[in-house]
Amino acid sequence: MDFEVIAEGLSFPEGPVVMADGSVIVVEIRRGAVTRCWGQGKTEIIAEVGGGPNGAALGPDGALYICNNGGFGWNATHPMQMGEGYSGGRIERLNLSTGKVERLYDRCGDYPLRGPNDLVFDRQGGFWFTDYGKEMGRVRDKGGLYYATPDGREIREIDFGNSGSNGVGLSPDERTVYVAETSASRLWAYDLEAPGVIRRQKGPYAGRVVGAVPRLQFFDSLAVTASGRICVATVLEGAIVSFSPNGDYVQFPTPDRYTTNICFGGREMTDAYITFSKAGQLVKTHWPEPGLRLNFSDVV
Repeated sequence: MDFEVIAEGLSFPEGPVVMADGSVIVVEIRRGAVTRCWGQGKTEIIAEVGGGPNGAALGPDGALYICNNGGFGWNATHPMQMGEGYSGGRIERLNLSTGKVERLYDRCGDYPLRGPNDLVFDRQGGFWFTDYGKEMGRVRDKGGLYYATPDGREIREIDFGNSGSNGVGLSPDERTVYVAETSASRLWAYDLEAPGVIRRQKGPYAGRVVGAVPRLQFFDSLAVTASGRICVATVLEGAIVSFSPNGDYVQFPTPDRYTTNICFGGREMTDAYITFSKAGQLVKTHWPEPGLRLNFSDVV
């Protein structure tokens, strides 16, 4: 695969969102910023939200919704454990016209959000999001899957207890929500009965495992294609792993060991925008099939 560098000098970029004007918005975790990338190296900071903005998506009102993990401690160029400046996990709403940032959620019931990571909107305007948790010395939070509304009125914990819930995406028919579990290198599926409601599997687990990889290759964010394949970005051994819904997979190697996110755009939806977080780059490549057009996306 050939990669065109759209932007560089980014501080651990993730969460790319393709816009109708040809730009791509990313979050910079280490900088605590939301940044627009225009290509040919041109970038501009839209907002400084602080903490650790980790994932982003356009909502039904045209605002950008952000999973903010509250901030990491850093070792060289990559995130490690909870840092001294940790400011709490939260879901934020960014008005792209004014730059105003508001906090929608920072807890679910009695429990604070620890490290919100990624989100995706369904057709009804609600959104699924993951909470990866935090690592603190010898202690580590468990990960979870949540569903919430963008008006700040309702948030529900759907599943809880894995080793780090990361990327999240919906199947084209929105009957399944997929979650990437990082350190176990597993892709989970949750079958849906209704928007925001899963059909629990028999046994101790609410979801089912779609597939996994045999090597130490941590799963990060994901995107879904129009045909229903699930494309998972991986770190340690940089790649995009494309799973079929039945678990077969094809691996596309990348040159960055912290390959963290992928999203689709372009007229034919075959432009794949990928974040190389170790190199601090947003790159573009041609994908062999069209990506799924996201709800409320303004890509034309």
